[in-house]
Amino acid sequence: MRYQTQRIAYWYFLAALALFAVQVLGGLTIGYIYIQPNFLAEVFPFHIVRMVHTNALIVWLLLGFFGAAYFLVPEESETEVYSSKLAYLQLVILLVGTLGAVIGYGFKVHGGREFLEQPLWVRLGILVAAVIFLFNISMTVLRGKKTAITGVLLMGLWLLSLLWIFAFINPANLSLDKMYWWFVVHLWVEATWELVMAAVLAFILLKLTGVDREVVEKWLYVIVATALFSGILGTGHHFYWIGLPGYWQWVGSIFSTFEVVPFFLMMSFAFVMVWKGRRNHPNKAALLWSLGSSTVAFFGAGVWGFLHTLHGVNFYSHGTQITAAHGHLAFFGAYVAMNLAIITYAMPILRNREPYNQVLNMASFWLMTGGMAFMTFTLTFAGTIQTHMQRVLGEYYMVVQDDLAIFYVMRFGSGVAVVLGALLFIYSQLVVRKSEVIRPGRANPAPETSDPIPGE
Repeated sequence: MRYQTQRIAYWYFLAALALFAVQVLGGLTIGYIYIQPNFLAEVFPFHIVRMVHTNALIVWLLLGFFGAAYFLVPEESETEVYSSKLAYLQLVILLVGTLGAVIGYGFKVHGGREFLEQPLWVRLGILVAAVIFLFNISMTVLRGKKTAITGVLLMGLWLLSLLWIFAFINPANLSLDKMYWWFVVHLWVEATWELVMAAVLAFILLKLTGVDREVVEKWLYVIVATALFSGILGTGHHFYWIGLPGYWQWVGSIFSTFEVVPFFLMMSFAFVMVWKGRRNHPNKAALLWSLGSSTVAFFGAGVWGFLHTLHGVNFYSHGTQITAAHGHLAFFGAYVAMNLAIITYAMPILRNREPYNQVLNMASFWLMTGGMAFMTFTLTFAGTIQTHMQRVLGEYYMVVQDDLAIFYVMRFGSGVAVVLGALLFIYSQLVVRKSEVIRPGRANPAPETSDPIPGE
């Protein structure tokens, strides 16, 4: 570890992993409720468990992004974080807000808007935490070395924080409300979060492969340009049927088609960097997660998104299990796997250990990725049947749901694999065999850099 304040990332990663466990266990519970609808109905109804599942996902991914920033920005800027006290205050605010939201959900206190159900005081707390983060990390970059990676990362984090303001706007007009709602949800996951993903991926591959920084930066600029070009007007594929003008059907269809491009470029970027790489880095698990993230993101966000984004198709398929298939694989590939990649890379450095438990870590990758792929195929088949029976033949919704029962059983089985993989990943990060612990006095291997560690 080259800079002492990189240690801040460790606590963000720990909090992220704890919420990751909550999120996947909540998802497994939801999967079981699809099979046994009355399960926990009196204690935690389906909509409450779903809130916990989706909100835990969003918060732990954000914690991962913040942790990644606190880890890589000092390295890139060649300076310590501006204020470690502000960083820890930000973490406390986020954790208190998360705990308060979950308790509130248990007592049926929530905002009601999907993904933005947090009570007002929690949303305000998130905004304060975001402002603290932006000030802290921006000051760090301003007083240190500027690179393309920190520039793109800051752009993504500034934009996602500014877009959070729309979470406070709740107009009476339902069409306007949904439009502002998509400004947060879509422009987060299909624009600004892509910038964060690209910056983190570039940093990891720079460290793992040893490719020249100039090559990495050229790829990064192209990815950013295509992500913003396609993602902003690609929001239109959510405007098809909410009461907005009909021209959005064509604008949304055309620009949503281009949304495949940045994910294809990220996948190509990852494999080209590994092919060109001159460094045989010992952390093979981090490399596996990086390549896996870019590949699964291309299929989940790119291909599966394109399958039902054209308005002529979406007219029949929107809101079906096809949407769920796309959402699960896209989130897992683009953001879950990328967070797990940076955690896999950073944890051995933060804990002053060589890459450890890599077999378990890579086993968790295949368990989670295989489970998520099977879940995606299952939900895709279920959604195709649902679309035909419900939207074409006009069958009643609950009749169709009964006919899809076998797919929900298979989806639950794949969810078990994902949960086992997630718990195995957490174990591989936090528990280490005695033989793998570096003895006191042994030098930090830091294989990714030959620079001296300050203070040595």
